[in-house]
Amino acid sequence: MPTPLSRLPVRALVTALLAAAFGAQAVAALRPHVPLLLAATVMSLAVEAVLFRWQRGMLSVFAKSHADITVRHVLRDLLLVVGLLRLGEQHRETVYAPLVAGLLAFYALHCAIQAVSVLVRRTRTLPVLTRNIDASALRLSSAPPLLLRRPGPRLLVFGLPATAGLLTTVATDDPRCAALGIALSLGLALLGLHDLLVRLLPSRRPAGEREALQWLDAWLAEYRPTVGLYFSGGAASAYQANMWLEPLAKLDGRPLIVLRERFMVQKIAPTDVPILCLPKVSTLMHLEQSTLRMLIHPSNSGKTSQVLRIPTLKHTFVNHGESDKLSSCNPYAKAYDEVWVAGPAARERYAYAEVGVEDKDIVEIGRPQLDAVQPYAGPPSGARGKAADGHRTTVLYAPTWEGWDGNPGNTSVVEAGENLVRALLADPGVRLLYKPHPLTGSVDPRAGAADLRIREVIRAANRERTGERPRDTGELALLAQELDRLTTTVVRASADQVERMMLQSAPEPGRAEAVARATAAWEEAYWASLPEWEHQVVTDARPALYACFNRADLLISDVSSVISDFLASGKPYAVANTSGLAEDVFRKAFPTVRAATVLTPDAAGVPELLDAVRHPEKDQLAEARKELKQHLLGPAEPTSQVRFNEAVQALCSAAQEHRERMEERLAAELPAEIPDQRRSLTREQPARPA
Repeated sequence: MPTPLSRLPVRALVTALLAAAFGAQAVAALRPHVPLLLAATVMSLAVEAVLFRWQRGMLSVFAKSHADITVRHVLRDLLLVVGLLRLGEQHRETVYAPLVAGLLAFYALHCAIQAVSVLVRRTRTLPVLTRNIDASALRLSSAPPLLLRRPGPRLLVFGLPATAGLLTTVATDDPRCAALGIALSLGLALLGLHDLLVRLLPSRRPAGEREALQWLDAWLAEYRPTVGLYFSGGAASAYQANMWLEPLAKLDGRPLIVLRERFMVQKIAPTDVPILCLPKVSTLMHLEQSTLRMLIHPSNSGKTSQVLRIPTLKHTFVNHGESDKLSSCNPYAKAYDEVWVAGPAARERYAYAEVGVEDKDIVEIGRPQLDAVQPYAGPPSGARGKAADGHRTTVLYAPTWEGWDGNPGNTSVVEAGENLVRALLADPGVRLLYKPHPLTGSVDPRAGAADLRIREVIRAANRERTGERPRDTGELALLAQELDRLTTTVVRASADQVERMMLQSAPEPGRAEAVARATAAWEEAYWASLPEWEHQVVTDARPALYACFNRADLLISDVSSVISDFLASGKPYAVANTSGLAEDVFRKAFPTVRAATVLTPDAAGVPELLDAVRHPEKDQLAEARKELKQHLLGPAEPTSQVRFNEAVQALCSAAQEHRERMEERLAAELPAEIPDQRRSLTREQPARPA
């Protein structure tokens, strides 16, 4: 990806060409000089096309300099008119006056289209966005053509006939060409304006704010949600919510997902759980009138404090991973009613951090996401993991990212990544799966550069290996198509949020089960389609991290939630120590390292680590892994999903009891002569869960 510095010469060249084109056009119009006027005009149009196709970032730069597309287009046509007037006698002013009037009318229509386009956009900006919900009562419809919503491209396209007509008139001295071009531009503008005006008719525009909020209250009353997942964050943070979708969908009751950012609606992974996006605080407060009892928070954000103001709801913080990092014990956690953690280790971590979270408010629920992780089934098959008979030791290297705090020990990619990968690739019996964190390089450019070097090292190693490749039967492509059909909705690239709401309505019954079956079939076909001898760089959304867990015999990672999750498998794992701490201090500082092989940045211990994986009798950490697994993730029985569900039901019951106490107290305090007000405070509540 080109850096801002590398783009500077290109931007300077584009700016110089555009300035030169307008300068030449002005000179040619005033002299006048027909060939130069034609060439300069064509050149300026070509540069405009380059701007809109490849240099869209320059458009805002020109706009800030008061040289936006409207100014440039008016100037271009004005110079053509000046050139025409300068080419002949005085009578030309009378001949070309109607053409100038037509141009002025076209630009007036352009301004009118823009004004109406803004009105249409406002009518289509609803106070609530949905997914997996039938919102047809809001009179949802398709979005206007993208060309009508973008003034720059619209002016270029609609104004092109007029400009082309003027150019032709300059070349031929026939004003009919300009008249025809201007007439075509006027016709296109009138059609566009008509299309937008029709959308403002009461029967064609979506519901207004009051009607939409009334619909929201009615839907909440009909659906009767009990537990919700609340999430707010940036586009790259959606994975934090996505990891809780499946456990949420399996809960008893009626789950709901509550979002705050409009763009996040499309970032949430495929799920059948209803999704509500409530951008405004005033809209968010409608949850207080609903049957919703509690919200689950996988992350902290600035907007979390807004929903904590709702007195009828209970809130729990579940985090988005189980990690030894201090960020896992954020003091913000004390704002929630409860903090749910995986096992005793996290409880101890909060006590050690002294951030104000009381032990009585901590509930151990395990990690319900880990049900998909398969348990340890013994060492690699074949000749103890050697490559002689085609069987290899599969090693998953899944480093975390550099983090926001700049701690050099967060990720091993920079200091140890290449060494670890080269040491693994030096063993002919190893098959490497490299799965970097999606945010690698987003803070520290060195991490991004190291990641690219690691990928090139892996590609070079693959070029040196040969072997038979599985025959492509087309099964994987068919399964991918089926999975895409189940998990995606075909939406136009130009669709707006209202159109997406219309298309992403309530899912078909049984879709979630069909997605689970299709995912399992795709994963099986995916691994079968790859040669066992070939190293892999896994960066796509599929296969997921847990699918890589199930293929790996060994994990190498950093101090992160990846380690805790991998412990569910019981397989050997190693942690790269790039913190600068001595090994004994490193183990003491991070309990998740207790059952790991600690690797130094030079990767000197990799051969011994591989030998212990292939020969279980040399694995001295097996018992430690079992103990640490229970310490981090809690007991195997009851399952994490069962404990998660029990915790949800208990907090829902606490919320219900709190509501009843508050309503009784308010009812007792209200004077008897205003029974209507008392009744307004008593809201219908769902039956308590069993």
